[in-house]
Amino acid sequence: MSEKLIIKGLNPAKGEVSISGAKNSVLKLMAASLLCADTCIIRNVPQLSDVEIMLEVISGLGAKTKYDKTNKTIEIDSSNLTNCEASQEFVSKMRASFVVLGALVGRLNMARVALPGGCKIGERRVNFHIKGLEALGCECKIEDGYVVAKTNNLKGATVCFDIPSVGATENVMMAAVLADGMTIIQNAAQEPEIVDLANFLKSMGANIEGAGTGQIIITGVKQSDLKGCEYTTLPDRIEAGTYMSIIIASGGSGIIKNIFPNHLTLFTGKLLEMGANIKLIDPNTMEVSNSKKLKAMNFITQPYPGFPTDLQALAMALLCCADGISVVTESLYENRFMHIPELWKMGANIIVNKKHAIIKGVDYLVGTQVKSTDLRAGAALVTAAVAARGETEIGALNHIDRGYENFVEKLRGLNIDAIRIKEETSEISKIGDLTNARV
Repeated sequence: MSEKLIIKGLNPAKGEVSISGAKNSVLKLMAASLLCADTCIIRNVPQLSDVEIMLEVISGLGAKTKYDKTNKTIEIDSSNLTNCEASQEFVSKMRASFVVLGALVGRLNMARVALPGGCKIGERRVNFHIKGLEALGCECKIEDGYVVAKTNNLKGATVCFDIPSVGATENVMMAAVLADGMTIIQNAAQEPEIVDLANFLKSMGANIEGAGTGQIIITGVKQSDLKGCEYTTLPDRIEAGTYMSIIIASGGSGIIKNIFPNHLTLFTGKLLEMGANIKLIDPNTMEVSNSKKLKAMNFITQPYPGFPTDLQALAMALLCCADGISVVTESLYENRFMHIPELWKMGANIIVNKKHAIIKGVDYLVGTQVKSTDLRAGAALVTAAVAARGETEIGALNHIDRGYENFVEKLRGLNIDAIRIKEETSEISKIGDLTNARV
């Protein structure tokens, strides 16, 4: 049965929240464990539906898994893989599971992996993934909705991406771990999650240098060189940015713990430009507050270390009530403005011109019925809801469940008035009109 979230706005945040392990990292670590014919233990694993899907994917390949939700730990024994096919049933639900392609090719010299699914935020082609694996000696083809990759022997090579691709960088990196010789990835993605994956692989015995820069060098090792390891996932920078946005939108203050501030440098700078107050209490704890009307600002989403596309919708929600006119440019995904029609329902004044959104701040937003269209759009609607007059009802929570652990509990820990209920039992007050929804 579907559920929805009801939020009563204008309750200033007060309290604290602790950031969970990074979704976009732990899923890749789980895939990377397939390279090792041994047991790996991953710690600081968030309880998310995406994690459950990835467990199904790797279990279907023959890996034995144990998920201790209490201790946030997953144990993966990949000593006896029995299958090289990741089925459409699971991969179509979550794009991140596509990175088992590189691990399977590296371990088994063959893979049949369904084309990826996930949030419908725009076209995310697999051509970079295929180009990289072909450079290493794979024969790749697409048939019946699957990518089929085969090789007799992976060999190190130089792979240069036209633009940085996180998933392609991860797939090539994993495949190259067991390739003969040296692989150089040029114009590699530089996200913190890439560094986390590299550190995990190095803990198993891989030889990797340069992760976090535009050039990653992988010197292949033998299968016998890879051993089981224990590894703790880094904190989720997107979850941290989400709670920063929610606290600021509420007009209150809150403490955010277990955060790596240097992973959010540009985003934090833009929040300061808007007039928010952000103070570092210790290396992993931040105090965020806001008690006045925010100021307009402009930004363009870019690959890391640029402005994160995953935080674009949340920043836009903040700008809806900012003083002045802001321009947001989405340079990475063509369909990542799907939250805008929902913000219109709340009274936002936004004009869309292709990849640009022009936001004229309004005096206030109004609570109403809205629906999550993807993971980050759902978080953006929560951000808008805490700043809105009255109650906001947010449907399609399955999107939010993909990326936020204990979301309602963490909102309540920040004094946000939020409840989660079954769709068929809820009622919501209709407050205000939406006559100023568009210019």
